[in-house]
Amino acid sequence: MSKVHVFNAGPCLLPEVVIEHAREALLDFKGTGVSLISISHRTKEWEAVMDETRALWRELLNIPEEYETVFLGGGASLQFLYVAMNYLEHKAAYLDTGVWAHKALKEAQGIGEAYAIACSADKNYSYIPKGYDVPKDLDYLHITTNNTIYGTEIKEDYDCPVPLIADMSSDILSRKVDVSKYAMIYGGAQKNAGPAGVAFAIIRKDSLGKVSRYLPTMLDYRVHIDKGSMFNTPPVFSIYVMNETLKWLKGIGGVEAIHAINERKAATLYGEIDRNSLFTGTAVKEDRSIMNICFVMAPGYEALQDEFLAFAKERGMIGIKGHRSVGGFRASVYNACTQEDVEALVAAMQEFEKIKK
Repeated sequence: MSKVHVFNAGPCLLPEVVIEHAREALLDFKGTGVSLISISHRTKEWEAVMDETRALWRELLNIPEEYETVFLGGGASLQFLYVAMNYLEHKAAYLDTGVWAHKALKEAQGIGEAYAIACSADKNYSYIPKGYDVPKDLDYLHITTNNTIYGTEIKEDYDCPVPLIADMSSDILSRKVDVSKYAMIYGGAQKNAGPAGVAFAIIRKDSLGKVSRYLPTMLDYRVHIDKGSMFNTPPVFSIYVMNETLKWLKGIGGVEAIHAINERKAATLYGEIDRNSLFTGTAVKEDRSIMNICFVMAPGYEALQDEFLAFAKERGMIGIKGHRSVGGFRASVYNACTQEDVEALVAAMQEFEKIKK
């Protein structure tokens, strides 16, 4: 079979060694003779995986002691509700930078007073809003650091006068983060941290317990912190693969090393988009994501879109069709995507240009 190059927006491409270890564990988990998906989560072997996974998160992101990391089902979309239930008492603001940020805001509005402090919908979310003031009476400001559909990214850790909460589903572990600037960071694992089926939440413990409403047990972060993410049966398989993904990342040099790799991949592909006469980028250059690279056919060549998709597919490109909100193409170059994968896409773009010009 010819080489395929996976650019899916999610679930992500996982390192081959992670998949191999998961395959082995499905047959025999740590020499127990029991499959990973049949293991009791109350065994010492599984509890060791949970402890190691939390420790790896802490090491890779240099998470301060006053924070805890929990692993929960339901993905980031359920975290939208968790956040509002646990933090919204009087008023919250959301930076509306795309579909997922808008959905997070909608969930909060179902709980209490929440509004968009700034929004980039006027230009189809092609930029990150700047220059807005953050009122000091907010319970929190919520941001989405990377916008998978539109290819924009917040690459800095904001200094914020109120508790800052960030959905980092699609750029977590791709770059260094100053965790101390956030009350909470959360996301789905299925971009850089593992497979679908588990969400992570990195929470400053003293930021909780500030709301007066009744919190259903399953929606109370304090319960999951106190029970080590095992108040109920955790998504065992997804957490195990997360553990293996984190070990892989540590083994190649950690977040600092992968950031350099990611920067190079993004520069390679954006360089070709800017050079190639058939294509043009969709995001403002200063806000371009290094995880989700979005582009379309250049003016005058729009009719070639489907032809290029078929052309690229013949050369092994998987998952480059853009989201319907933007059209065109999207190459998601998450951590496990290689420089070789990116260069193969660039070669296809160059070959297509030679044929069509």
